[in-house]
Amino acid sequence: MRRGVRIGVDVGRARVGVARCDRDGLLATPVETIQRASTDVVARLREIAAELEAIEAVVGLPISLSGGDTPSTQDARDMASLLAAALPVRLVDERLSTVTASAGMRAAGRSARQQRSSIDQAAAVVILQHALDSERAAGRAPGELLQHGNDERGEAATRED
Repeated sequence: MRRGVRIGVDVGRARVGVARCDRDGLLATPVETIQRASTDVVARLREIAAELEAIEAVVGLPISLSGGDTPSTQDARDMASLLAAALPVRLVDERLSTVTASAGMRAAGRSARQQRSSIDQAAAVVILQHALDSERAAGRAPGELLQHGNDERGEAATRED
């Protein structure tokens, strides 16, 4: 298991949930919810990553249950590519992360109305915790790595082959 703080990101149309893990990669915890309409989301994500000295970001990639792209898939890829200019980004399958987070919050006694302000953070926790658990079990980093920085042509992040 690689050491270092990672941030987890749940990209939504209205809000972006953010989580973090400890330096040992054991436990994901919520950080904040960023409102997309009122903030430069990528700039805020970069600030959070810098504040936490994160080694990478784990961005949830919304994939349909059948394995195909959803209307939100490209939005998540676009945000991940912009973020990858600042630090390495891993795209991981986030199927049912919000459903899992919502069920957990309901089990803890939170109504749908009470969940609204923190469901995105909870989904980011689910995404990041799953990635951490997967890395620990498989012995290798999860998901698809987007290299950070620019290539020699000056283009933004590229996928690792």
